[in-house]
Amino acid sequence: MRSEQQYIDLYETQRDLICRHSVPVLNDARAAAFAAFSRQGFPTQKVERYKYTDVAAAFAPDYGVNLARVNIPVNPREIFTCDVPNLSTQTAYIVNDSPAFEPTPFACSFAQAAKDCPHILEQYYNRLAATSDDAIAALNTMLAQDGLLVYVPRQQRMERPLQIVNILRSGVPTMVNRRVLIVLEEGADATLLCCDHAMDNVDFLTTQVVEIFCGANARLDMYELEETHTLCRRFSNVYIHADRNANVSHNSITLYNGQTRNTTDVHLQGEYAEVTLNGCVVADKNQRVDNNTLIDHAVGHCTSHELYKYVVDDTAVGAFAGKILVRPDAQKTASTETNANLCASPDARVYTQPMLEIYADDVKCSHGSTVGVLDEASLFYMRQRGIDEAEARMLLKFAFIGQVIDEIRLQPLRDRLHHLVEKRFRGELNKCTGCALCK
Repeated sequence: MRSEQQYIDLYETQRDLICRHSVPVLNDARAAAFAAFSRQGFPTQKVERYKYTDVAAAFAPDYGVNLARVNIPVNPREIFTCDVPNLSTQTAYIVNDSPAFEPTPFACSFAQAAKDCPHILEQYYNRLAATSDDAIAALNTMLAQDGLLVYVPRQQRMERPLQIVNILRSGVPTMVNRRVLIVLEEGADATLLCCDHAMDNVDFLTTQVVEIFCGANARLDMYELEETHTLCRRFSNVYIHADRNANVSHNSITLYNGQTRNTTDVHLQGEYAEVTLNGCVVADKNQRVDNNTLIDHAVGHCTSHELYKYVVDDTAVGAFAGKILVRPDAQKTASTETNANLCASPDARVYTQPMLEIYADDVKCSHGSTVGVLDEASLFYMRQRGIDEAEARMLLKFAFIGQVIDEIRLQPLRDRLHHLVEKRFRGELNKCTGCALCK
């Protein structure tokens, strides 16, 4: 049986149950998404954007799906007390794919939004997700039943960062379909920190679709940190729309995982918009991380910066493919794309494919990639000064990846991530006092 058939059968037999436990805006999008998924099926590795990830194999196991929205016995505030020292945040919890928190001034569940501000969902939901040509987006759209709305009205500023804590919780192999909609109207300002954790040592499969609308003169800093475990498979699609003079910084940090596929599509639709994409990957054992990005310069005078760094060890596999598209009307574009990779063992593998596709003649664009190993001369130099080999290797890997961490604008978060990355290279999982997730 093809991997996608079980999901087609699931939707056809459980459509009424799915819709009954959801809201009209999500239900209105299901039929088109189902048709698109049925037509496409999962992409094979012959599809350019998925050449480094076997999607069908990841979705082949029989996962449980909580379509009846059975309450998961978790009190997030009791089991999760991690925070970033010296950084005061608001906190929103998502248990599997269900928001589990009281609405804040800027965040609420889709279920709550359907009551309080349905026009926001109707205006923005499923407007960016590429359901017609991406099977992951289509599958998520046809199965997602709730989600998180982050809405910052015109000229308002989120005084404290919003920390979104995604908690995977189940006693059996489980599929989670998480949906997030972020809307910043003209002149709005927000900082988001999204953390992925897994409570239980079972197989999890997560699909995630994040749609981000950044209005004219708006500013968004977004940080995604994955610290799950080796039985977790995560497929995340992030879509970003930036209007005139918007400034967006999106940072993806994978510290511990099983298999991760991140797709990030950015569309610069207003002049003088600026986007920064940063990625940091630490992988060992048999972990896999695949980042695929597209930055579409549709209009002129826009700027984009992209920096992804990987450190892979043991038999881990990393992949990066990034495309900068400059359309004919996008004169005065400035864009840089860099991917640097460090293979810390002979059996680690990295695949890299930076791309430029330019149809304008007055631009400044550059791209490049490197794949290397630990510098033996530096190791020798450090050992001559009394540093043992394991410590020297850790310090070299830490220095290599540190450039991405240093790009983080929030100093408390930057300091915290330096600490977490060092512990990761030492083989230590982060242990936070009083946090059940870290025990």
